[in-house]
Amino acid sequence: MGKTVKLNENIIFGDNNPFVLIAGPCVIESEELVMETAAAIKEITTKLEIPFIFKASFDKANRSSIHSQRGPGIEKGLEILSRVKEKYNIPVTSDIHDYTQAELAGQVLDIIQIPAFLCRQTDLLVAAAKTGKIINVKKGQFLAPWDMKNVVTKMEESGNCNILLTERGSTFGYNNLVVDMRSLPTMRELGSPVVFDATHSVQIPGGQGTTTGGKREFVPYLSRAAAAVGIDALFTEVHPNPDEAWSDGPNMIKLNELEEILKPIKAIDRIIKNY
Repeated sequence: MGKTVKLNENIIFGDNNPFVLIAGPCVIESEELVMETAAAIKEITTKLEIPFIFKASFDKANRSSIHSQRGPGIEKGLEILSRVKEKYNIPVTSDIHDYTQAELAGQVLDIIQIPAFLCRQTDLLVAAAKTGKIINVKKGQFLAPWDMKNVVTKMEESGNCNILLTERGSTFGYNNLVVDMRSLPTMRELGSPVVFDATHSVQIPGGQGTTTGGKREFVPYLSRAAAAVGIDALFTEVHPNPDEAWSDGPNMIKLNELEEILKPIKAIDRIIKNY
C-alpha cells in the first residue's frame, strides 16, 4: 500500500485513489473572476466526478518585470479565497513566498503551495510545515527529482509528513522547459504522492522579454502522458480568457475547453489504477 495524504473524506492523494484536480486562475485578478472560475470548474468536476481543489495566487512575487500585475496581496487575497471556500464548499490552495506568510495563510488555505523557485528555502519550508497543513512543494526547474529528498526531510523533521511533490518541468537551455516523466515515479519513491503541473510545464520562461511565454496547445498531451505514468493529482491553471490574463496567459487552459481535456485524462487514470 502506498502512502496517502488525506485532506477530507472525498479527497485522498495516493494509493490508487482517483486523481485530484487542482485548478484555477494563475492570480487573483478580481473577486468576480475568481468566483466565476471556481463555480464553472466545480460544475465540470462534479459532472465528471473528479475531486477538486481551487487554486489562485494572492501575490505573484516572481514576475519577470517589476511593472507586472502581482495580485491583491495576502490579506485581501485570503479573504477572497475564504469566500470561495464558504460559497462553493471546496478546498483552496495558494502559494506563499516568505516564511512570515505561513501562519496567516494556514488559517485559510487547505494546502500551502511552495513555488518551484523557492523549494530549497529552509525557513520557508519549516514555517509551512509547522502550520500542520498539507504542503505541496513544486520541484525546482533546476533540481533532479531525487534531490527533492532533502526537501521532504526538512519538512518531516519539522513535524509534518503531509507532503505532495509536484513535477513542473526542468530547465532545458535558455527560455525552455522539458518534462522527464521518470521524475514522477522517482519522486513517489521518496514517500509522497505526486502531482503533475501541466500548465507550468509548457512555459517558455521569460520568452516574451518582460513576460513568460508558453505553448498551451501541449497541455492535453503532457497531461495524458503523465496520467499514463501515474499521478495522484493534476495541477492546471485555468482562465475564462487566458489571452487577457495578468499572468501565465500563454500556458493557461481556456475555461471552456477544460471539460474535454479532462475526459481522456480521467479515462487513462482509471485504466492505469485498475490495472
